[in-house]
Amino acid sequence: MATKLLLTFAICRLIVTVGLTVDPSELLRLGVEGQLSVDPYDVETASLDFGLISRSEPMAVLHPGSADDIARLVQAAYLSSQGFTVSARGHGHSINGQAQTSNGVVIEMSGRSRGSRLGSGNLAKPQVAVKEMHVDVWGGELWIDVLRSTLEHGLAPKSWTDYLYLSVGGTLSNGGISGQAFNHGPQISNVYELDVVTGKGELMTCSEEENSKLFHAVLGGLGQFGIITRARIALEPAPQRVRWIRVLYSNFSTFTRDQEHLISLHGKPSTLKFDYVEGFVIVDEGLINNWRSSFFSPRNPVKISSVGANGGVLYCLEITKNYDESTGDTIDQEVEALMKNLNFIPSTVFTTDLPYIDFLDRVHKAELKLRAKDLWEVPHPWLNLFVPKSRIADLDRGVFKGILGNNKTSGPILIYPMNKNKWDQRSSVVTPDEDVFYLVALLRSALDNGEETQSLEYLTNQNRKILSFCDDAGIEVKQYLPHYTTREEWMDHFGDKWEQFYRRKMEFDPRRILATGQRIFNPSSASTSTVSPW
Repeated sequence: MATKLLLTFAICRLIVTVGLTVDPSELLRLGVEGQLSVDPYDVETASLDFGLISRSEPMAVLHPGSADDIARLVQAAYLSSQGFTVSARGHGHSINGQAQTSNGVVIEMSGRSRGSRLGSGNLAKPQVAVKEMHVDVWGGELWIDVLRSTLEHGLAPKSWTDYLYLSVGGTLSNGGISGQAFNHGPQISNVYELDVVTGKGELMTCSEEENSKLFHAVLGGLGQFGIITRARIALEPAPQRVRWIRVLYSNFSTFTRDQEHLISLHGKPSTLKFDYVEGFVIVDEGLINNWRSSFFSPRNPVKISSVGANGGVLYCLEITKNYDESTGDTIDQEVEALMKNLNFIPSTVFTTDLPYIDFLDRVHKAELKLRAKDLWEVPHPWLNLFVPKSRIADLDRGVFKGILGNNKTSGPILIYPMNKNKWDQRSSVVTPDEDVFYLVALLRSALDNGEETQSLEYLTNQNRKILSFCDDAGIEVKQYLPHYTTREEWMDHFGDKWEQFYRRKMEFDPRRILATGQRIFNPSSASTSTVSPW
């Protein structure tokens, strides 16, 4: 009885606030195993994300008890006379409100502790199939928990994001990249099967062989075609330890040449290549001596002036070699042979060894330090760009040495190349049309410390300048975790894939009720479902 009263209250709130003609019986008949909540704490949580740049308050929040709960809710939205929107929220790590909605229901996917179930099977924790080398996980599961579960069997997923406290469904809806992508591809290239609730409320299993159109649409599809409730992820034997190395460069072309050489080794035996290749740009000394400061010795701070930085900018190559205790006696020789072909500044080699899980979870340690200083829950005006290899030097001159100059920064600026042939072009993700392209990620935090160059307004304007520079210079970048506000921008982003993207949307979410926070399509009522989405 109490649950029915709560549902009635939630539905009435939807009707009064949104002004939609929603038949309460449509939702009362759902029979959800979870909880449809209008609790102020739940609503406030779903109104915000990691970016802290936008806010959009939903009418209610669903904590699903199963994939069937999600299907029932979406089907109710699809069949109702006027409709309401549905948005899936993982760990809330979006930047620009992509998982928010102001006229519908947010589904809190990262709620396995509430007893979430996948269909008729219990999903108490990720289900590891050792012989088949895969793991089945709930869409709201965090990658750190996937890792912990698979390590119990000596296994681990192949491809990662730098930060593990993200949901599986969230990263698979975008791509999922880190320093392993040159070798294994993004996370969306390492998925065998999905269970997806489409915008019609249909719970469908899809893979390369079964419902393949939906499978490829959902991977990197920004949540536009369905909500991922289960993912079957490829595994490999997990190494025990990691040799983690950082070296510095003052010359950008030397730096990128070495990075591109390292990712060209992806087809070599494991002994003849590194397992992870990333890098970052250092535009001020504070970054290298404070960001992930535990890596560098505080007794030996790096001085940009002491290593002859070109234009006040340094570049750090970050590489790792995985190994086991049984192969520890050969790791030194393997690393030495690989590094002989690199042209870094000899005096700037920094090395540490640590357990595999500690390396993968490295950013969480930085998070805890920032939280202790109240520097984590601040606005994050991030900008992530895929840049074609042929224009990366132009970006260095115009952005790293130009727009960013020698300003004090408030977060890392990542840069590393990837191989396009590791990305399945049938997915919804778009990348530059070159064999090698770079991720350039400006992961800054806006701080209210009185310094204009670290304010939200300043950093947001700086992002606009960077995008304008790329446009004026004819650098055909693609945004990763894209954020656009106009039809023309989205069409330009998807380019040749736009028509396919649009057709898939009309097939799997014809009323455009899913992931409206992306601002790609406008939702429709039943009577207007065949008109232009704009």
